Amino acid sequence: MEEKHHVPVKLVDIVQVKLVREKTISYKERRIRSPHDAYKIFQEIVGDSDREVFAIACLSTCNEVNCFQIVHIGSINISIVQPSDVMKAAILSNSASILAFHNHPSDDSTPSPEDIAITKRLVEAGEIIGIDVLDHLICTSIGFRSLKESGYM
Repeated sequence: MEEKHHVPVKLVDIVQVKLVREKTISYKERRIRSPHDAYKIFQEIVGDSDREVFAIACLSTCNEVNCFQIVHIGSINISIVQPSDVMKAAILSNSASILAFHNHPSDDSTPSPEDIAITKRLVEAGEIIGIDVLDHLICTSIGFRSLKESGYM
């Protein structure tokens, strides 16, 4: 008589991916028209953190902010992010583009080689999935630097 081997059943989770609103703020400008507008919203939400904070503003086709996400909070001089983590909220909020931000608690807005490298990776990832990376701002308590206006994108 032939013996039957029982193959264990593989359980597959059926999931639903959602964007969850943590809170809401009023943003009177409605649209981002310049890097300075973008800097203002970052400062309003993040302020003068003593650690590096990497965040994105997800924008509609009219450059209205759909949502704002703090992607990662790092140490005093580094915040490590992956393009997949950065693009999640943009995809889930049906955004046409994003603005990337991070602060330098040292108040020196000079981009590091890592800042330039992640910006290039984000632009490449955005091109693949159809979400434009409009700019990456390095924010300090006294101002900001646009990597686009500085020629890094």
